[in-house]
Amino acid sequence: MAMTRIRVGLLPSTQFIAGTLPVPKVKDPNTGEVATDRDTGETLHTLTVFLMEEGRAEQMKITVPESGLPGGLQPGMPVRVAELFATPWARLFNGQLSDGVAYRAAALELVK
Repeated sequence: MAMTRIRVGLLPSTQFIAGTLPVPKVKDPNTGEVATDRDTGETLHTLTVFLMEEGRAEQMKITVPESGLPGGLQPGMPVRVAELFATPWARLFNGQLSDGVAYRAAALELVK
């Protein structure tokens, strides 16, 4: 089944704040296998960011390739998110439906 990727459009006033340090994304929790990009083989990392827009804040978990992570990134730092995409997903496991949206960015940049 084809995955639908949706480019996320952001308002010019949108701000992002890093909420956590990036950690390698685990592909298989049973084996500890780390997730990699299908095209490049690069290690993927996840981190929490806070999106602030029009007086509200949303917590988001974003996946970013290792080369897209800026040096010195710390929680609380403002960041710019480059090429943000959303991928809706759904899975049936033991008769229970789980669904959500996975976010992926090409890179994060520190805002000075």
